[in-house]
Amino acid sequence: MMVSLTAQFGHKIKTVEELCELVGPRPRDKKVIMCHGVFDVVHPGHMRHLIYAKSKGDILVASLTADRHIDKGVYRPHVPQEIRAANLAAFEVVDYVVIDKNAKPLENISTIQPDFFAKGFEYVEGGMSPKTAEESEVLDAYGGEIVFTPGDVVYSSSKLIEMAAPELQTQKLLSVMERDNITFGDLRNTLSAMAGKKVHVVGDTIVDSLTQCAMIGGQTKTPTMSVLYQDKTDYIGGAGIVAKHLRAAGADVVFSTVLGDDPLKDFVLDGLKEFGVEVRPVIDEFRPTTNKNAIVVGGYRLLKVDTLDNSSISDSIVETLTASIKDVAADAVVFSDFRHGLFNRRTIPALVDAIPEGLFRVADSQVASRWGNITEFTGFDLITPNEREARFALADQDSGVRPLASRLYDAAQCKTLILKLGERGVLTCRNSDHEALDSFFIVDSFVDHLVDAVGAGDALLAYATLASLVTPSPIQATILGSIAAATECERDGNIPVAADDILAKLDKLERQATYS
Repeated sequence: MMVSLTAQFGHKIKTVEELCELVGPRPRDKKVIMCHGVFDVVHPGHMRHLIYAKSKGDILVASLTADRHIDKGVYRPHVPQEIRAANLAAFEVVDYVVIDKNAKPLENISTIQPDFFAKGFEYVEGGMSPKTAEESEVLDAYGGEIVFTPGDVVYSSSKLIEMAAPELQTQKLLSVMERDNITFGDLRNTLSAMAGKKVHVVGDTIVDSLTQCAMIGGQTKTPTMSVLYQDKTDYIGGAGIVAKHLRAAGADVVFSTVLGDDPLKDFVLDGLKEFGVEVRPVIDEFRPTTNKNAIVVGGYRLLKVDTLDNSSISDSIVETLTASIKDVAADAVVFSDFRHGLFNRRTIPALVDAIPEGLFRVADSQVASRWGNITEFTGFDLITPNEREARFALADQDSGVRPLASRLYDAAQCKTLILKLGERGVLTCRNSDHEALDSFFIVDSFVDHLVDAVGAGDALLAYATLASLVTPSPIQATILGSIAAATECERDGNIPVAADDILAKLDKLERQATYS
C-alpha cells in the first residue's frame, strides 16, 4: 500500500466553497481564525504561530499560497502545493487547509470571512506593512480582526532551504500520481502497451564519439596539452538515438534524416538497420555526417572536436523529406531538431505542413547554443525543451520556472510542455489555465548515480511520446519519460533504454513508496 500524506490527511484540505459550507456564515458559535503563508518548510516558528492562533479561536484554517504565485527564487517552492497542504493538515492543531489560487489572500478573506486573521509579529513591528494594511481593510469591511502572534521565535524558511533543499522525491511522485488516481500498475500497463506503436522520427543524426586518452603532460614553451590515444567508441546520437530509444521500447520506427557521403554514413545505416529501425536517408554529398568527438582523459571531457555543416539543406532535400513525412503511416511524428541544417525558419513551415492530419505531433529543439527556437514548432501536442532553451526562446533569464513555463506554453500553443530542469527533474504544464491549481506539476529526477547526463533528454522524449499514444495522462508521460532519462544518465554513452530498464526503476520506486 502506497504511503502518502495527501491520502492520509487530504480530508482536511478543502476548497473555499467547501470550507464556507463547513464553517457557515458570520456570526458563528465557533470562532474561525485563519493563517496564511507559503509554508515551504514548516519550522518551529510556524508551529508556535499556529499553536498561538488556535488558542484564540475554535477552528484554525491554514491558507497557503499556490505554487504559481511564489517568486522568492527561480525554483521555489521546493515543496509542491499538495505536499505543503498535506504537511499542514497532518498537524492536530490545524482543522482545515486551503490552497489559495490567488497571489494575495484578500479574496479568500472576503469570501470565508474568518473572525480573526493571524499574522506574525514581524508584520507589525516597526509599523504595519502595506500588504498587512490591505488585509486589515478587507477584515474591517465585515468586522473581522487581525491577531498578531508573539515574535519571540522567528525562523526563515528561505534560509533553511538555502542551506539544503528538502529531499522529497517519493512524496512528490505519490502526490502527482494521486492527482489522476494513477497506480504503479497503471504505469506498467502503459509501458507494456507501447509495443507496436508506429512512430516516424525526422531529425538531425549525430555520431557521438568518445576518444579515451591518458594524460602525458604539457609543452614547456606553449600551453599545449599532450595526451596519449587509447581507444575510440562511436555512438549513434541526435535524432538517431531517439529512434533507437523508441525501438527499444517496442515501437515500430521509421527514421528520416540527412547524412553525408562518408564512412560514418555507413556506420549509422548499419547500426540502425541492425537495431530494427527503418531508415529513409537522404545523402548529401556536400556535407559531412555530423560528428562530435569528445576527448576524454581520466573520466573528464577535456575537449570536443565537432565535424559538421550547419547550413540549410537544399530545396530538393526538403521536398524529399516532406514526401516522406506525408507517405509514412504512423501514430506520431517526432521532429528532433539539433539545428544542424535540417530545421530552420525556411524549412520548418513546409515540414510541419506535410504532417498528415490526426498524427500526434512532438518536437524537441536542442538549440540553446545555436540559432533556433522551440516556438517555431507551433501547435504541437508535446514539446520537451530544457530550461536554457526555454529562456533562449523567450529572451527571459530572470523569471521563475513556473512563469517561464506558462509563457512558453502560450507562445508555442502546445497541448503539453515538459520543461527539463536538469538535476532538479522536470516541470510539466498541461493546460492554458495557468491560474488553475492543477496546471503545473513537478517530478524530481530519479537518478541514483550520475555517470553521463548527455542524451537524457532524448530518452525522455521517446518514452513520453509513446506514453502519450497509450494514455491521455501527461502525468504518466512525464513519469515514464523521467525514468527513461534517469536510466540514460546512469550509463556512459548513448545506450538505448529498454522497457525492462524502466520496469526495474519502477519496481525500485514502488518499494521506496511502500517501504517494502
